[in-house]
Amino acid sequence: MSSWIRVNMYKTHNCGALREGDQGQSVTLAGWVNRRRDQGGLIFIDLRDRWGIVQVVVNQEQASQAHHTASTARNEYVLQVKGQVRVRPEGTHNPELATGTIEVIADDITILNTSKTPPFYINTDDEAIDESRRMQYRYLDLRRPAMQYNIILRHRIVKYIRDYLDGQGFVEIETPILFKTTPEGARDFLVPSRLQPGKFYALPQSPQQLKQLLMVAGYERYFQIARCFRDEDLRGDRQPEFTQLDMEMSFVQREDVMQLNEGLVLSLVQTIVPHKRLLAAPLPRLTYQEVMEKYGSDKPDLRYDLAAVDVSAIAAKSAFPIFQANTAEGKPVKVLRAPGLLRSKEDQDKAISGEALKRLMKELEDLAKTAGAKGLAWMALPLNEAEEVKGPIGKYFTVEQKAQLFDQVDAQPGDILLFMSDKRETVYKCVDLLRTNLAERLNLADPDLLAFAWVIDFPMFYWDEENQRWDPSQHMFTSPLPEDIPLLDTDPGQSRGSQYDLICNGYEIGGGSIRIHNRELQEKIFPLIGQTMEHARDQFGHMLEAFEYGVPPHGGMAWGVDRLSMIFAGAPNIREVIAFPKTQQGADAMAHAPSYAEQKQLDELYIQVTIEPEEAEQAE
Repeated sequence: MSSWIRVNMYKTHNCGALREGDQGQSVTLAGWVNRRRDQGGLIFIDLRDRWGIVQVVVNQEQASQAHHTASTARNEYVLQVKGQVRVRPEGTHNPELATGTIEVIADDITILNTSKTPPFYINTDDEAIDESRRMQYRYLDLRRPAMQYNIILRHRIVKYIRDYLDGQGFVEIETPILFKTTPEGARDFLVPSRLQPGKFYALPQSPQQLKQLLMVAGYERYFQIARCFRDEDLRGDRQPEFTQLDMEMSFVQREDVMQLNEGLVLSLVQTIVPHKRLLAAPLPRLTYQEVMEKYGSDKPDLRYDLAAVDVSAIAAKSAFPIFQANTAEGKPVKVLRAPGLLRSKEDQDKAISGEALKRLMKELEDLAKTAGAKGLAWMALPLNEAEEVKGPIGKYFTVEQKAQLFDQVDAQPGDILLFMSDKRETVYKCVDLLRTNLAERLNLADPDLLAFAWVIDFPMFYWDEENQRWDPSQHMFTSPLPEDIPLLDTDPGQSRGSQYDLICNGYEIGGGSIRIHNRELQEKIFPLIGQTMEHARDQFGHMLEAFEYGVPPHGGMAWGVDRLSMIFAGAPNIREVIAFPKTQQGADAMAHAPSYAEQKQLDELYIQVTIEPEEAEQAE
């Protein structure tokens, strides 16, 4: 692909395409000045385009006019170069360039356009560039090699997905961007209608309803690289507008959908990032209950273990009052083993100082408190077995209890054991936060390892105490597992959904479920989640009516293309794999969006803004 070129008036070859076999050939190149070195009679220009860099040599004696033009060129000028390919002299090869064994001797150079001095260096991948600066000048940031790699990698991922699903009998169908506002968890972005005053479209949070209707329409296998929109707070893995691979399949059960998607992800890894390693294939399958108990998260990073161990039985027999009281109330006591955390980084045979240990434990305790914990108990196993166990709770355990404890958690000299006991949900949050923090401290997350896994058997509902209702764990169209349908009438909290999530390296990459295809079952869900049938018909009447016309059993899945691209690229956040992302405040720093609308536009849409621009700016 790197050698592709369509001959035109500006180029006969791409900068990254030339090799020793092209020696003596006359070529025309065009690109940007990546670097220029003036040695008097000789000027060397590294010319860059999307496909690579080639060295251009301009000799004053052989091409005086070209030399004069080259002397005025600066970084990021756009040049056209005509000349001949020559193998570089012995000892001057550049192994860092694919074109490093050749150079182009220029006969003629034309400046196609000049450039101001860029606000940051384009020809380096300096990670110290201020991100706000990069967002402001995104069109320049996108010239940098790392960003071009990321964007092209994303293109290859999407193209492979399209070709793979086409080979599996899927049809790509576009669904509307302007649709109906319905409650799907996050806030909708609303779009006012000029032709129907007072009414609003919503930008889709997902094509969920529409793809189910396509199953009613008989397409059986649908997919789309879909743009989705959610008005929610932003994080490193979340944007207000994002891209997902959306798919739906008819006449399938959960296993069918999971097998197809597993085949796709394994093939993607092998083809797009063959240098990365898979933790396991076939992909492990873990239940929701299992991952929450072990890792405190339904999307754990499995590149490292650090699994929490329930030691409630031993802790209940200890003399520590908090453990006694909590276990009596049914609250768990869990231990997270931090392997070798007591060891000094400088000398692994020595323990860190007592002061350093106190500071470390204070940091970890403060982190646990952000999860709602009241504190963090701990024990540190000395490197020398003759020494006493360190930590404030060691004295509450007998020698025999300590031995049982250390055996259960597989504790080794130099380990620190972190104890958590509280409401189960609080313990989950603590485990998740501490586990992530410890992995970073201990450098356990291998960037070239991909730990894909499935998480299944999610609860069908979560109880909303404030509103006294059940909330669907995924969405209201997810079907319960067949064996759990009777529980909807007797004990909804114990029912499990037919949901399945694909996780990787601490992120949810995709999720899906088998859908409800029976109107009676769908109508049973609405009152459980606090909706009257009147409200349900108003919101989803088109769905309920469609369900009266022969709906096949169906299920599907959606992948986060941004997140998958981020993981494949080894990028720190999804902004690095999106061409024009929003900032953490949801703004476009380059185009200064969102912006104020003109009064004429607002009048046409029958909209009155209740805050003045000056007040809004002060609020910001």
